[in-house]
Amino acid sequence: MMKIQAYKKVLFLLLALGNWVIGFSQERTDSLFNYLEIAAKNNPTVLQRYAEYEAALQKVPQVGSLPDPDFSLGVFLKPMELVGGNQLADITLMQMFPWFGVLKYARDEMSLMAKAKLETFRDAKLQVFYDVQRTWYDLNKVKQNIRVSEKNIALLRTIERLAVVRFKAGPSGSSSAPASQTTTQSSAKSSSSGSSGMNSMGGSSGNSAGSVSSQAASPMGGSSMGSSSGGSGLSDVYRIQIEIGDLQNNINLLKNQLNTISAQFNSYLNRPQATIVTLPDTLKSENFDPSLLAISDSILKNNPMLGMLQFEQQSLEARKQMVTKMSYPMVGVGLNYSLINKSAMSTSSMNGKDMVMPEVKVTLPIYRKKYKAMRDEADFLKSANTQNYKATANTLQTEYYQALQLYQDAQRRTKLYASQYQLASKTLDIMFKSFASSGASLTDILRVRQQTLDYEYRQIEAVADNNTAIAWFNRLMAFTKIK
Repeated sequence: MMKIQAYKKVLFLLLALGNWVIGFSQERTDSLFNYLEIAAKNNPTVLQRYAEYEAALQKVPQVGSLPDPDFSLGVFLKPMELVGGNQLADITLMQMFPWFGVLKYARDEMSLMAKAKLETFRDAKLQVFYDVQRTWYDLNKVKQNIRVSEKNIALLRTIERLAVVRFKAGPSGSSSAPASQTTTQSSAKSSSSGSSGMNSMGGSSGNSAGSVSSQAASPMGGSSMGSSSGGSGLSDVYRIQIEIGDLQNNINLLKNQLNTISAQFNSYLNRPQATIVTLPDTLKSENFDPSLLAISDSILKNNPMLGMLQFEQQSLEARKQMVTKMSYPMVGVGLNYSLINKSAMSTSSMNGKDMVMPEVKVTLPIYRKKYKAMRDEADFLKSANTQNYKATANTLQTEYYQALQLYQDAQRRTKLYASQYQLASKTLDIMFKSFASSGASLTDILRVRQQTLDYEYRQIEAVADNNTAIAWFNRLMAFTKIK
């Protein structure tokens, strides 16, 4: 017996461990972190920016190398007679050398441009991460809205059942009034028949007054009240069914919206649009402690768009230095080799000896306007880059304040709607119990129910906005856990 219990405990532990492992693996597979990893590896825009960066790196050895040497070969169809023999061919090899520093500044320019491309790659990856997170939270909002609407339909079904019960109980409750009215009429008739022998003026007036009072309290009036009560109960049922129909239509619209946002989400991950996106059951609020000065400084220091503009500014300075060096002469060093055969007519001691002649070549940069124009072009581009840097910094600061406003507003709304939801839920519970005992009107219940629904969804929306604002902060500060 003890062995059986021990086996049961071991089996229970194994099942619990298996469920934990399965749950952890599913959470890991379907988590936002995992989706961010997929986007970093598969997003086409990110891959495009990285390929552009790799291509920019290949420009460094292109501009940092010497010009190709110049090789020329001339062959005489008829040997040219010289004093020292007959020249058959002329071979020349020449290598040009730019002025000192030209190749260095050219390499610096391309290296800095490659670094600027790297910053655009980082910016694209950060933008994709932000888009994935923002879309993820939008999906959660829609899913939670569907959940709240379905829960609201279940509540309306309960109210509908109670309204039907009230409607069915309405005629039996109102039948007491006609019964009492009938008793009153019969007593009135018996009293009037008892005094039928009185033919005085007062007796006839009393009889007419009794007949008027009996008409005022006739069963027709009682049936009218009963029918109005029953009609009111039936109208309550119809109103509830109208509310349920509207909610079901809203759920269908939300499901279509969920499919659309899922397709957009899958496009960021470069997956088929119909791929199912698994979402958590609840959306938790992320913690964040923003400091105005710290985040502002971090944006100016780490944002890749500003880093790209800084590298472009440095590359333009290197280009200007390179253009300045290019305005100096280029020097070429070469060798000329002449192939000579012996001549029978020559008696020279150099007869038949080949000639080797070192050569030096120098370019003359006398057309100075183009070099001045190239330097002016670099200066204008630097000025434009400076203004672009200021405009980008201002835009980022504006985005920061927008993200800060969204974050602070979300924090305030989260606390407010949590409190309002609790109060509305308690009020609805009280009115629901009162409605069950025929004490509260359906209009008030539906109004409070709608408030409860709105507060619950607005609370979810505030949590999603809070997390979106945090993702926005991380995007501006270039902070991410995915490398």
